[in-house]
Amino acid sequence: MRALRVESGRLVSAVVPDVRAEGEALVRVTLSGICNTDLEIARGYMGFEGTIGHEFVGVVAEVGGGDLAVGDRVVGEINAGCGTCARCREGDSRHCPSRTVLGILARDGAHAELLRLPPRNLVRVPRNVSDEQAVFVEPLAAACAILDAVDMTPASRVAVIGDGKLGNLCVQVLAASGIRPVAIGKHAEKLRLLSSRAETVEASEAGSLGRRFDVVVEASGTKSGFGLALDLLEPRGTLVLKSTFFGATEVDAARIVIDEVRVVGSRCGRFAPALALLESGAVDTASLISDQLPLADGLRAMERAASPGVLKVLLGRPT
Repeated sequence: MRALRVESGRLVSAVVPDVRAEGEALVRVTLSGICNTDLEIARGYMGFEGTIGHEFVGVVAEVGGGDLAVGDRVVGEINAGCGTCARCREGDSRHCPSRTVLGILARDGAHAELLRLPPRNLVRVPRNVSDEQAVFVEPLAAACAILDAVDMTPASRVAVIGDGKLGNLCVQVLAASGIRPVAIGKHAEKLRLLSSRAETVEASEAGSLGRRFDVVVEASGTKSGFGLALDLLEPRGTLVLKSTFFGATEVDAARIVIDEVRVVGSRCGRFAPALALLESGAVDTASLISDQLPLADGLRAMERAASPGVLKVLLGRPT
């Protein structure tokens, strides 16, 4: 099968053997989405070698157990836990000490014709959610995780740093919960997409906002986002970190201590709230799709995804 992989530190489009594993479901990938984490992995983040990609929608080809049926349209939780540790028994494999992570940690990913995951990781897609919407479930769930991490009300003063794919989804999730955030970004055209849901401010003008926010979500994917977030937070505010990238971030720990800032790491989220938002039409994903290319053009698709001003690039063809 065709797959987009990192091999010996290089991004390659390769033909590899079909994937099979006892007790795991086999999914024929319909669409996969290129995200910033894929770009960072290609640069060396996590030291991952293998097939990249973790955002997908597909069709079950082999059930591997559970209550799935061949032909079911599914999305998948990317963290595959052991199934027996305390965290897995509680139904949360995201921090299983022996987990593998689709396309990120010790498990081949979704930029391929086929992938495998434990059946318990797969979630059926409602009929009224299209493939082009469903491919956003994983990043949308990550955006929804903000609401689990921090208690907020419509009166909360919230800023989101970053106008890219994840930043956009974070703003949309907050708006759907009744909060009108301030969206901060570097691209006027991307900020325009959010103007009906947020107050928008260009990053060059963010200093004029002052320290007036209870919560700042850092989703810029850049090293500078952390410092800007501290500049915007009131004392005892909460900084939610969503960015992942190759390299280190310089942190002024004294500011965190003096201002008693709460720093919350936020990674993956639950799929049910994301699917509910897509079913209700509360979230717009169509405006986030910049391009769609066949898997065979994966290298060109990665170049396109890394281009300035581009949002989501999809691989594959919808059913």
